[in-house]
Amino acid sequence: MSKNKTPKSKRNQIILPLAVIAIIFLVIGFGISYFKKSLFTVMKVPNFQLIDQNNKKVGKQDMLGKVYLVEFFYSRCPTICPIMNRNMKYIQDQINSPAFGIISISIDPENDTPEVLKNHAKMVGATSANWHFLTGNRAYIGELADQFSIYVGDKDDEAESLNHSGMIALVDKEGNIRCRFDENNSPILYYSGLNYDDPEGTKENLVGSYHPDREKLIEDIKKLLK
Repeated sequence: MSKNKTPKSKRNQIILPLAVIAIIFLVIGFGISYFKKSLFTVMKVPNFQLIDQNNKKVGKQDMLGKVYLVEFFYSRCPTICPIMNRNMKYIQDQINSPAFGIISISIDPENDTPEVLKNHAKMVGATSANWHFLTGNRAYIGELADQFSIYVGDKDDEAESLNHSGMIALVDKEGNIRCRFDENNSPILYYSGLNYDDPEGTKENLVGSYHPDREKLIEDIKKLLK
């Protein structure tokens, strides 16, 4: 009897450590996968309140409970703004959820009155009730852009006042700015609203056929809506 038990005992001594090692590798693999799929919390979205295209006050508190995007633009912009608006329109149509919204803040409030923005919203195809085109005091908007850490030119600099970044902030239902991690596991912080000549998003081109960050945003919005 003892001769039969010894080999079985030895097999158990081998199998159990191997099983433990396999479990450890599975846990590590799951952890790495979760890390890649999870979204980084950048910061709380700054407080804001401005007037939208329907002459209604819209602020941070109004957007709680919704996943939304924030961009800075202006309606007369001849370069990157039309591209950003088209990409926002595409995202709006793909998500198509009452729990999703877009905040487009004009850096040209002297021109972009609520009436002008209402016409602009129709032109770009903004059909969602949660897509707000906001206007207000230019100094306040400049300070708000600084708080978002999204570049907007100095209002007192004639050459720079209408310059702005093409970056987009992704905000979750609790009012946190979120982002994904890059291939080096570093948070990207913001997403690009521009087009590119390459799928990797390294060669900006206004008429480029690739929209890598647009696709990333759609994926990450869906994660936050779950």
